[in-house]
Amino acid sequence: MPEKNTTEVQNVFVIGLDDANLPTLNAAAQARSLRYHRLLTIEELQGGEVSVPVLLDRARAELDAFDGSIDAIVGYWDFPVSTLVPILAERYGTRSTGLESVVKCEHKYWSRLEQQKVTDRHPRFGRVDLDSDDPQPPENVSFPMWLKPALSYSSELAFGVKDMDEFRDAVRQIREGISRVGRPFEYILDQLELPPEMEGVGAQVCLAEEAMTGLQVAVEGYVHRGEVTVYGVLDSINYPGTSSFQRHQYPSALPPSVIAQLHDVTRRVMRQIGFESATFSVEYFYDPKTQQINLLEINPRHSQSHAELFEYVDGVPNHHAMLGLALGDDPGMPQRKGPYAMAAKWYYRWFTDGVVRDVPSPDDLARIEREADGVRVDVTTEEGQVLSDLSQQDSYSYELAHIFTGGNSEEDLRAKYDHCVAALGLTFDESPR
Repeated sequence: MPEKNTTEVQNVFVIGLDDANLPTLNAAAQARSLRYHRLLTIEELQGGEVSVPVLLDRARAELDAFDGSIDAIVGYWDFPVSTLVPILAERYGTRSTGLESVVKCEHKYWSRLEQQKVTDRHPRFGRVDLDSDDPQPPENVSFPMWLKPALSYSSELAFGVKDMDEFRDAVRQIREGISRVGRPFEYILDQLELPPEMEGVGAQVCLAEEAMTGLQVAVEGYVHRGEVTVYGVLDSINYPGTSSFQRHQYPSALPPSVIAQLHDVTRRVMRQIGFESATFSVEYFYDPKTQQINLLEINPRHSQSHAELFEYVDGVPNHHAMLGLALGDDPGMPQRKGPYAMAAKWYYRWFTDGVVRDVPSPDDLARIEREADGVRVDVTTEEGQVLSDLSQQDSYSYELAHIFTGGNSEEDLRAKYDHCVAALGLTFDESPR
């Protein structure tokens, strides 16, 4: 176990620390007394098919060689980061929720089994036998439905299907790609004592669940000493006629009575899962016509995508909660202490293949950000990029940039976004394929 820090500055190891999140990490209330250290790179963590044992060996070598106190180990990415945090925390005596609670969130089938023990606010679901010569939908699940692996990145290999032809095509694509994340996830399952209902299920399993309708919403919170706290509810708005996010907007515009129900379901499922000393994000659908709430998925980490939004509206990024918990504190997230009444993260997407041209320079991006207050732009592609070669995209579009805007009305948010898109000036050649 590492020597405990008695000095003023505390050392925080961030698995997959990236340049895009460094400004918001530095904006956290605790940041002046923290020193951040990158533990593993994004390329190591997300490139190709990762090896969890190899990543653990590299991380342990870095931590063992560190000449100082190890006060916290944190991360804000999905698998494998989400599972590395509790494994390393146990070894080095830092604070984290347990590995089993993380897997109960991330394994979509196991998560559904846990959810149904405390709520009926979820769609009908079942497993699809990928090894069958003629895979069929589960008997209790009707079209339209979604097919998805038990674990995936950013909706990768998630397909909405409305008939058997689309079902078979989705199964084919999932079969071809499921091992990239499924095989490494098997290693994690092997570390746990699984309940009878999970025996023989494994990580390379396909889940089918009935399609949900309505407005998509995200609930962020944390658990500290057994108490579940929700600190924010955000609306997720898609591009018209698609399942691809256009923007996340904070705070939610849903009625207080609906938000209260979201709080209640969230508290019940997080207690059931046994989550503790960590942040989470739970995604839902709310149908205004039927007034029904359906739980989509549970993420065992806060969303780094929302960091700027909380900073714009509440005065601190949501990284503040992650850091406070990792250091043993109740973070006590402030409310409405920021400079703007609302904020949004926009996804600038392209819906056909192509080659990206005229990518702005860092100086160009700095100029765009200076032209309007409450704006930040993060370009996620590069000159000459073939869009279909991008990894971790949803099944229907390609992300070009993330644009963050703070303002006092939706019109204000949209005007700033439109200005940034025009100023970026990206162009596209036809795909060479």
